[in-house]
Amino acid sequence: MQLHYSMVIGALAIALLPAVVLAKDKREFTDSFPLGECDLTSIGENRYFVLKPGREAHFNNFQCVAEGECSETEELVISVLNETRDITLAIDGEATTVTTRVVEERETVDGQLAEVSRNFFVECAATQDVYYFGEEVDIYQDGIVVSHEGEWLAGAGGAEPGIIMPGGAFLLGARYFQEVAPEVALDRAEHIGAGLAIEVPAGNKDDCVEVEETTPLDKKSVSTKIYCPDSGLVFDDGLELVLVIEP
Repeated sequence: MQLHYSMVIGALAIALLPAVVLAKDKREFTDSFPLGECDLTSIGENRYFVLKPGREAHFNNFQCVAEGECSETEELVISVLNETRDITLAIDGEATTVTTRVVEERETVDGQLAEVSRNFFVECAATQDVYYFGEEVDIYQDGIVVSHEGEWLAGAGGAEPGIIMPGGAFLLGARYFQEVAPEVALDRAEHIGAGLAIEVPAGNKDDCVEVEETTPLDKKSVSTKIYCPDSGLVFDDGLELVLVIEP
């Protein structure tokens, strides 16, 4: 993978940036969002997170394996399904049913099915913020489902929606929770790069952004993802975008 960093010019503004920056970068991650102000839709316009039914994005880490940096061959297919899921939760104190888009992720390791997840997303029409409402998870071993670890659903067990990708300006330093499911799933994101160019098997991409993901449930877990305009996710810890099938 080749990355080329360029300067981002212009003032960026986004509500997700905490107002106070503490010593040693102890800023909080935003964990509540103005869903009540949104017209929520299951088809999106966010240029970094494409919610277009029928779209498939294919990834693999063949280059990482060839360079000796990855020990196992991984392949991932992310499909925006022609399927929705209604989820009921409290928004501003009122029970609200939200129609979310189902996005399936199917991962294989060394040719064997490892995990299938069904993820539930919506977009705020006014801001193009994409919200994450939960996921169903099947983890496989030798062709058999052995676990549902990490499964959660907004409105159940104290879980609330997180944000998977903000719309509008991409503000460096912004921090927010992607999942808000206590003791189950607490992935959080920090914007660490913008104005990037990257070369992946699917082509050369410009004006890309970089997100670092961590979780307080495992302080050693750190993941880096790169998103590009109209392509969405193009790099995920060694997995590179190789093909997009548009509807």
